[in-house]
Amino acid sequence: MFGSRAGVVSGVREADGGEDGVATRWVWTAAWPVTAVFVLSNAATPLYVRWQREIGFSKGTLTVIFACYIVGLLGSLLVSGVVSDRVGRKPVLLPALGLALAACAIFASASSVVALLVARLFSGIAVGAVVSAGMAAVTDVAGPGRRRLAALLASCAMVFGAGLGPLLAGVLGEGAFALEAVLLVAAVLVVVRMPLRGSSGVPTRSVPARCVRTQSAPSRSVPASGAWVRIPGVPRGSGGELLMGIAVFAPGITATSFVLSLGPSLLSGLLDTTSPVVAGAMAFVMFLTATGAQFAVQRLDRRTILLAGAVSTTIGMGALIAAVRASSVPLLVAAALLAGAGQGMGQLGGLSLLNSSVPPGRLAEANAALNVGGYVPAGVLPVTAGYLSDAVGLTAGATVFGAALMALALVGGLVVLTGPPPGQRKEA
Repeated sequence: MFGSRAGVVSGVREADGGEDGVATRWVWTAAWPVTAVFVLSNAATPLYVRWQREIGFSKGTLTVIFACYIVGLLGSLLVSGVVSDRVGRKPVLLPALGLALAACAIFASASSVVALLVARLFSGIAVGAVVSAGMAAVTDVAGPGRRRLAALLASCAMVFGAGLGPLLAGVLGEGAFALEAVLLVAAVLVVVRMPLRGSSGVPTRSVPARCVRTQSAPSRSVPASGAWVRIPGVPRGSGGELLMGIAVFAPGITATSFVLSLGPSLLSGLLDTTSPVVAGAMAFVMFLTATGAQFAVQRLDRRTILLAGAVSTTIGMGALIAAVRASSVPLLVAAALLAGAGQGMGQLGGLSLLNSSVPPGRLAEANAALNVGGYVPAGVLPVTAGYLSDAVGLTAGATVFGAALMALALVGGLVVLTGPPPGQRKEA
């Protein structure tokens, strides 16, 4: 169609807005596997009240089921980022999507606590792969000229999927897992055809080599040597960016995790209803707020985005304490919305900092490090709050949890205020 390499690249840019030889539509499409897996990650949320009634287990057991997901996720993060940086995104993403499909089948026929534990474990492993390799794949497809767009789309794909899952399950019940299986199959097809670059900057599939502009030398980073299974980290000089991201992302995702794990129980008590639609709708609106907040602040500088996230989480936890003490549904919904905005902005700010400072050959591991820092408190604190609620009551347990998160969010804001200025991309 075009007579030269320059003509091909120019044509792609003009038609699709791409700056690095790959059509912009592929950058959006590359985020689909992240969305599909995160639909599964929270699809079970509105069904827990029903399973709790039919199978019979306590609030503490409910949070252990959720924690099993965290265990799978953290275990996956110890390996997925490093393997993805060394052997490629697709060898990590395709098996993860297979596990997600298996989890769908187990959820659809679950009749015991063990089945729920296994399904949540598989879901966690799949999520660990997409938040490291999947999000890095979006950045790989986008190329160095569209790093901020890549961070925005990867982050929004995560929270939008996390909110869509509960809504589908609230409306369709266990039938949502059949629809989710279709979404995951579509994600497999996207990964197979995705125009991914390896760590050397060479395209692996789909886009002809002549259509992809060779990346500049700084982008051709070499993945770090060392153990394949390890606590993920970042290159020397990027620790400040990672710390600022975790300081805000961790309280935000812990707040939304609490709403997901015990929110249905809170709603059923306040509204005297066990309808999964109500719980699913609240979760959907929470993550829709997270998505909207990210688009609203995308043009702000990264430090401002992180500070806004810390403030949102702090106010949200104040609203949560007021909601449970006053038995107020409007305050509970407000707390969920503010928590969603806090997670969304913390996540966007953290990913943007890493995309701007970490070379591609270490990016999946860096994404894994950010998520380890976020998901450890997101797993520990809600479980603690669940057992505390069983012992002293839901009101007292939620109050203690909210106060602890308010303190963490305030500390996170101080870390951002006193942290170093965001740096530029560094060599591995």
